[in-house]
Amino acid sequence: MLARAPPRRCSGAGVRWRRQEAPSATPRVPAGGLGIGGQGGATGVVKLVAARPAATVVAAAAGERRTAGPAAAVDGAQLANGSAVAGISKLMTSTVGKSTNILWHDCPIGQNERQNLLNQKGCVVWITGLSGSGKSTLACALSHELHSRGHLTYVLDGDNLRHGLNRDLSFKAEDRAENIRRVGEVAKLFADAGLICIASLISPYRSERSACRSLLPNSSFIEVFLNAPLEVCEARDPKGLYKLARAGKIKGFTGIDHPYEPPSDCEIVIQCKIGDCPSPKSMADQVVSYLEANGFLED
Repeated sequence: MLARAPPRRCSGAGVRWRRQEAPSATPRVPAGGLGIGGQGGATGVVKLVAARPAATVVAAAAGERRTAGPAAAVDGAQLANGSAVAGISKLMTSTVGKSTNILWHDCPIGQNERQNLLNQKGCVVWITGLSGSGKSTLACALSHELHSRGHLTYVLDGDNLRHGLNRDLSFKAEDRAENIRRVGEVAKLFADAGLICIASLISPYRSERSACRSLLPNSSFIEVFLNAPLEVCEARDPKGLYKLARAGKIKGFTGIDHPYEPPSDCEIVIQCKIGDCPSPKSMADQVVSYLEANGFLED
């Protein structure tokens, strides 16, 4: 099993709200210094105001808590029903990227519990290679083989994701980088859920693949390089894109006028030579053998 820090106790939202009995009820101020007032009768909005102006806690709905003011902290707040903020004297928020005032919340059901339920270890199988090298074919063959053995997988295919999650991205350099970043983050979530996530993308740059690898424990990111020569991929040309690129109708096409950086230290290399390419089943079996040998498929 993958090592994981013990989860923090999940106590719902950490705050329970008491419905006011009547619109004319006198606000009650408990020992912790919070007053409860109602608006519009029993179904009105409930508001809690801390005695200290530095922090205000507003409940827009049951179970929701937001902090406002210069300090994101609640010091010793005692609620009307006798519950406190679960022994926490200070709620510390952080800034991640462009997101401010956010707080990570752990629940008692974590990756270990989900993996035990599924009897497998979550991981990401990242398949990279030129267009036409067989990435999507391998991804589906691998998913089928694992499914037949009773293992839960999910395939993140580059073209499929551009129908939804990444439909707002072009093939410009900055958008391609964002495309890989998003897929890496989604793959990480699937692995955390205990699934075997199979990501199938050209992902031409080592730095971008390495950034996705860094999102997971290193052993949980399995990079598979479909090493098919350009001549083989161009002869297949399943979408007719090489022909368009050669005619100058598509710019920035990987392998033609855009570089591809092959992995320098990947876990699996599947070699395809002119006139000698392995079948989808044999390629999938090669990846399954690696997963078995490294304990991802538990009995």
